[in-house]
Amino acid sequence: MKKQVFMLAFIFFGVCLSEVTSTVIHQPPHWAKSAIWYQIFVERFNNGDVTNDQKPENTMVTNMNIIPPADWKTSSWTSDWFKRDIWMQNSEKSFNDLLQYRRYGGDLQGVIDKLDYLTELGITAIYLNPINDAPSLHKYDARNYHHVDINFGTDPEGDLKIMATENPADPSTWKWTSADKLFLKLIDEAHKRGIRVIMDYSWNHTGTLFWAWLDILKNQADSKYKDWYNISTFDNPATPQNEFKYDGWYGNAYMPEFRKTDVKTERMNGKPYEGNIDAGAKQHIFEVTKRWLAPDGDMTKGVDGYRLDVAEQIGLAFWRDYRKFVRSVKEDAYLVGEIWWEKWPDILMDPTRYMNGDMFDAVMYYQVYRPARYFFAKTKNGIDARQLKDSLSNQWNKLKPEFVKAMMNVSSSHDAPRLLTDFFNDNDYKFHANPIENTQYKTGKPDKESYKRLQLYLIHLFTTIGAPHIWNGEEMGMWGADDPFGRKPLWWKEMKFEPENRNNIQPLKPVYDKVGFDQQTFLFYKKLIQIRKQQPILIDGELEFLVAENKQLAYRRYDESDEIFVLFNLENTNRTFKLPNQNYIDLITEKKYQGNQIVLGKLTGVVLKKIK
Repeated sequence: MKKQVFMLAFIFFGVCLSEVTSTVIHQPPHWAKSAIWYQIFVERFNNGDVTNDQKPENTMVTNMNIIPPADWKTSSWTSDWFKRDIWMQNSEKSFNDLLQYRRYGGDLQGVIDKLDYLTELGITAIYLNPINDAPSLHKYDARNYHHVDINFGTDPEGDLKIMATENPADPSTWKWTSADKLFLKLIDEAHKRGIRVIMDYSWNHTGTLFWAWLDILKNQADSKYKDWYNISTFDNPATPQNEFKYDGWYGNAYMPEFRKTDVKTERMNGKPYEGNIDAGAKQHIFEVTKRWLAPDGDMTKGVDGYRLDVAEQIGLAFWRDYRKFVRSVKEDAYLVGEIWWEKWPDILMDPTRYMNGDMFDAVMYYQVYRPARYFFAKTKNGIDARQLKDSLSNQWNKLKPEFVKAMMNVSSSHDAPRLLTDFFNDNDYKFHANPIENTQYKTGKPDKESYKRLQLYLIHLFTTIGAPHIWNGEEMGMWGADDPFGRKPLWWKEMKFEPENRNNIQPLKPVYDKVGFDQQTFLFYKKLIQIRKQQPILIDGELEFLVAENKQLAYRRYDESDEIFVLFNLENTNRTFKLPNQNYIDLITEKKYQGNQIVLGKLTGVVLKKIK
C-alpha cells in the first residue's frame, strides 16, 4: 500500500511539473531583484518569550559531545561575550567548544516583535537560518524537517506531545505545533508589511535524532529507511563490537548524509556533479517543501522560497527536479544555493552550472564580495580598481543579466566574520579569521579608518548589480570574528550591555570596549536602503565602469532616460573625476556639485544624480 502511495505522489508531482510554463520556471521571480535582504539567526536575534527558553536536555547533542553540565542555564543576553558563564568556569573544555553549549533564548516571537524595526530600516525580504526542529545551535542537524524547533514556539513540552502522535513518514498525520503556528503567524505579519520570507534547509543530511535515522539505529539492516542514508556496514548483533559505519557530512558523525544515487560524473567536494538522492528521502523532502510553501494548500500563507545549504554536495539532477516541483507549488518562489568553496581557502566555486534557469535563481554571492573586500579594505593582498573591475566583470559575464540582478549579494553571514571586523584585519579572506586560529586577530572595536572603509564598501553594495544582503546586527554596528564569534546576541537599542574584552581569550590583561547599538551606523544603512528603493535605476539599470585605476573607481548606473554616477577615491590624497557638465547632488549627503569636475578627498565616495 505504501509503495502505491509513493508512486501516486510522484505521479501527482509529475502532473504539477508539466503544468509549469517554461517561461516562468526558467526566470528568477519578479521581486528578487528589488529585495533588500536581512538574514536572521533566530536564537541570537531577540528573546520575545522567556517561558520557552531552552532546557539542558534540549541542547544535548551526544554525537557532538555536547552534554550540558548540571548547573547549565541560558546565558545573559547583555553579558560580555568573552566572559565565561558560571557553568563554563569549571569545565576543562576550551572556550570555543563551550560556545556551542550557549543558548540565549531567541525565538520567533522575538522576530515578530521586531518586524516594525525591520520595516523602519527598509527591509523587504527575510532569510531565516534553519528553524527546523533540531538540538544544535545551528540546526542543520534536523530532528524533524516538518516542524519548527520546539524552543522557538510557545509550548515546547506540548509540541513534543503533538509530534509523538504523528507518523513522520505519513504527511496525512502531520499536525501543527505551537512553534509551527507561530511561524505561520510570522509569515503573515511579514507579508502584511510587504516583507518576503525564505527558509534555510540542508537537504544533504539530517541529525542523528531524525526519525528515520532512529529507526535505522533500532532496526539496522531491517529498517525500511536503510536506503535513505549512505551506510557502509550495519552492526552484527552476534559480535561484541559495533560495526555500524556511515558517512556524515564532512566526516561529522552527528550529521549523517542522505545516500547519493544515479551518480554519473565524478563527485568531488566543491564541484557540481550529475546525480540524485534516494527516492524515499527525496519524496519526504518534497512533502516538507510543499508544507511550508503552501500550508494546508494555501500558498499565500507560506514561505517565499528556500536558501539551500551545502548545495554542491547534492547532484544536479536533484536540483533540476526540485526547482520544477517548487515552481509547481508557487510560481514566484525564490531558490538561492550556497555555492561557496571549491578549494579552501583559495578558490571559490564557479556558480555557472547552477544558474541556467533550471536549478537556482541565485547563489549567496560571496564571489563578488571577496574582490570588493580586497579593494575597499586595507589588506595585505589588496587589489587596485582595475583588478576589481576585471573580477566583477568576470563574474557577471558568466551569467544572464536577469540572474545577476536577482543575486543575493552576501558580504557577511553566520559563516563569516562581521564586516567591521573583516575590515579591521588584514588577513586573507576568511582565513584564520578568529582568535582561536590566529592569536593576533583583532576582535575589539575597530578603528575609525575601518568604519570609513566599510562605509565606502556599503555604498558600493547598495549601488552595484544584485540584491543587497544584511547579516542581522551589521546595521547596529556590531563587530565579531568568524563563526562562532559572529553569532553574538544582537545589540538592541533598549538594552544595556556589559563592556567587552578586546583581548578576547588571549592571556593578556583585559581591555574593555563599550558595546551597544550604533545609531549612526543604523542611519547610514537606512539611508542607503532608501536611495536604492527610490532610484529604480539601481535595480534595473545597466552598469558601466568609467574609471578604474590605482585606488580610484567610478561607474554609472543608467538606462535610456536616467543615470547615476558612483565615485570612490581610496587614494591618500585628493583626486579629480571628470563627468558630463551638469549640476549634481550627492544622494547620501545631499551636497551639491556643479560643472564637469568633481574633487573627492581621500577615502570618500559619492552617489551623484543630475539635478534637472
